[in-house]
Amino acid sequence: MDLNTQKEECSYAYIYTVASAAGYSFQRASSPLDKVGIDAIVTGLGVQGEQRSFPQVHLQVKSTSRNVLADREIRYPLRVIDYERLRDNNRVIPLILVLILFPENVEEWLHQSERELCLKSCGYWMSLQGSPGTENKETVTVYVPRKNLFTVDAMKRIMQRIGAGERL
Repeated sequence: MDLNTQKEECSYAYIYTVASAAGYSFQRASSPLDKVGIDAIVTGLGVQGEQRSFPQVHLQVKSTSRNVLADREIRYPLRVIDYERLRDNNRVIPLILVLILFPENVEEWLHQSERELCLKSCGYWMSLQGSPGTENKETVTVYVPRKNLFTVDAMKRIMQRIGAGERL
C-alpha cells in the first residue's frame, strides 16, 4: 500500500474512533459523494433535547505528515475546488475540514501493547463556510487554529451546535 493510502486509511480510523467514542454514527461516503468533496458523514442518533434529533455533519478529510505546524495554526495548502466546496454558504448539512497530521516516520504512527492502542497522530477541524472567495487557480492556504483539536468533546460540541440549528 502506498504511503498516501496508508495516511488516508489511518485518518478514517482516527475519525471513526472519535465519532464512536462521542456516541455518533460514522460512515465513509460513497464514491459519488467523494466526487463532490464529502469523504465521511457523522450522524447523531436520536440526540435528546435538540431541535434536530439526528444532526449530521459532512467531513472533508485531509492528511499529511509535512511540516505544516506554526505556533498557533496549521498552514495547509488546499486545492481551490475543495476550498470552494468548504466555503459554500448554502449547504443544508454543514461540511467541515478535518486535517489529520502524522509523524514523518510510519513506524511512529502506532504504539500498541496489552494495555493500549495509541495512534500517534492529531486531528484538527475547521469550518470554512462563508469564507471569502479566492482568485487563486491551484491552491489556497488555510490556517487551521491548533486549538481546534478534533476530539470527542469537540465532536459533541459540533453536533450540539448543528442540532440547535447554529452555524459552525
